[in-house]
Amino acid sequence: MTAFSIVLLAMIAAFLGMRLYSVLGKRTGHEQEPVLPRRDDRSAPAPIRLDDGETSAIVTSATDTAGLVYEPSAEAGLRQLLANDRNFDAGRFMEGARAAYRMILEAFWKGDRETLRDLCDDDSYDAFVEAIDAREARGETLENRLIRIDSAKITAAELNRGEARITVRYHADISAITRDADGKLIAGSMSDAAQTDDLWTFRRQIGSNDPNWLLDEAESA
Repeated sequence: MTAFSIVLLAMIAAFLGMRLYSVLGKRTGHEQEPVLPRRDDRSAPAPIRLDDGETSAIVTSATDTAGLVYEPSAEAGLRQLLANDRNFDAGRFMEGARAAYRMILEAFWKGDRETLRDLCDDDSYDAFVEAIDAREARGETLENRLIRIDSAKITAAELNRGEARITVRYHADISAITRDADGKLIAGSMSDAAQTDDLWTFRRQIGSNDPNWLLDEAESA
């Protein structure tokens, strides 16, 4: 997937907003499967490709009423990252991170392995495919809708041996229903949205010609 393709997908996601419907399974009985596999399952998806460009400040755009795309605890790490990569811009990164959140969830719910392969590191991809395979074997599906992302902020940033890692906390509203192999509703509701609190960690090798930020870890907080 080219950098142009990712930018185009991000524009489509921003323009169409609420048009994200997909399918997901559940684990056992009437216990609905989490939106994201747990951290110990290494479930995680999503690379972000950012536009090149120089910046003299950490932040150039806001994502919440406070006017910042990061929490105070992340500032030192972001300054270190900026010192080593003058093309990095936290505002543009967060624009991509919000789009990636939508794209990844949709791919996971649909069982779109090809898209997940482009967006995940190896461990994360394997974890997602394992979850998809299990629910397909049970014949279960989940119809999900990402209603909105209430907020998204960088909570941590670090640079270690040339590899940058950025953690983003997402608060979102998602409605979902789970159906069995016969199409019978067994969990959830499309009329009641659940509030989510997700932590996704993206990584990228500084200096690499590959512009991708791959989602290395994902968990429901």
